Amino acid sequence: MSAGSASRPSTASILAVGSELLGTARLDTNSLYLTSRLEALGISVVRKVCVGDGWADLLAEIPLALARAPLLVMTGGLGPTDDDRTKEAVAKVLGRVLVRDEAILLRLKERFRRRGLEMPKVNEKQADVIEGAVVLANSRGSAPGFLAAAGASTVVLLPGVPLEMKAMWADAVEPLLARAGAAGVHRRTLKIAAMPESVVETLVKPVYTAYADVPFTILAAPGEVQLQFAARGTFEEASRVLDRIEADFHKALSGEIFGRDDDTLEGVAGDLLRVKGQTLALAESCTGGHLAGRITDVPGSSEYFLGAAVTYANAAKADLVGVSAATLERHGAVSEETAREMALGARKRFGATIGLSTTGIAGPGGGTPEKPVGTVHIALDAADGTRLHRRLLLPGERSLIRRWTTSTALGMLRKYLLGLADGGRR
Repeated sequence: MSAGSASRPSTASILAVGSELLGTARLDTNSLYLTSRLEALGISVVRKVCVGDGWADLLAEIPLALARAPLLVMTGGLGPTDDDRTKEAVAKVLGRVLVRDEAILLRLKERFRRRGLEMPKVNEKQADVIEGAVVLANSRGSAPGFLAAAGASTVVLLPGVPLEMKAMWADAVEPLLARAGAAGVHRRTLKIAAMPESVVETLVKPVYTAYADVPFTILAAPGEVQLQFAARGTFEEASRVLDRIEADFHKALSGEIFGRDDDTLEGVAGDLLRVKGQTLALAESCTGGHLAGRITDVPGSSEYFLGAAVTYANAAKADLVGVSAATLERHGAVSEETAREMALGARKRFGATIGLSTTGIAGPGGGTPEKPVGTVHIALDAADGTRLHRRLLLPGERSLIRRWTTSTALGMLRKYLLGLADGGRR
């Protein structure tokens, strides 16, 4: 396949490069993304491998991948350091040489100059291109990618940084592979917050049993359940099927689906705050700032998020968000009454329209027969007079309890902003 060709392969191999992918510290998420995009184009992935940065390993794996499928997509190893050898290995296998591209070199130097830096000499190797290859511009980083055709085979080289890889694939590679009217596998994921997997299964089972020819999967993660399903056909044909199934799931779950595909709960809640002109403040105890962290992970969250107080100690609850000594004495730090006063205090202290609070026992110690580990109280206090509260009894270890708590709090916030009656108990 060449850059101007209308033909495309039916099968592909994926080779993720990086010795870190062979250990336990880094997951190869790029291959998952690429598989979904290739499937949507009607290209089946028949081989997927992680390989280290070693020269001998690269020279051994690339021919194997090309022998298995006519299209090879590689990610990683395009950086400036000595162990970034993907480009060199592909050139060796294809019998090509590397040629210095002065235009790319100038762009690299200008990229550093705009940041007030002088480009290190090691970055110059990123201006070396494979002879005869199409250079793929990197809109998010410094390393260009490549599309190199050799006979019936095509090798696509992409950066290993997921953000850069996805942008390059969408902007430069997919348009070359796409063909109007081509049938492929199109997938969709719907997301539900803070609901047990077994409850979701009970509610949606009538839906997926009605579509016997459609593959369904229910996946559970801390504080979230995902419904995954797929349809085959052109994009338009598959979308009609997926839209119909999604509508049925929405009916079955009655407001519990917060988003689809790449949506996050914090992102959806943030969009609602922005659209409705609301502002948010937090008072956190058992979550220790994790809720604020999720909210501020969203770009632009400063438009609606005013601040947070991590009130771990009773003195902080009193001094920072005005929980009364009488409430703490009579009901304790982990109580509905304290959670409500924390939410009110956060709203007033930061001048927000909504206050949200969390207090509980995340464990592993600190529980009592009356208040065991996993006891959590969440409260919402709004300027319109809405007062909501949820009490949870969560199983699991500390990190799981904290994740469930933040998901439940964000879910409560979302439902309040949507005017859903069961956002929490008044």
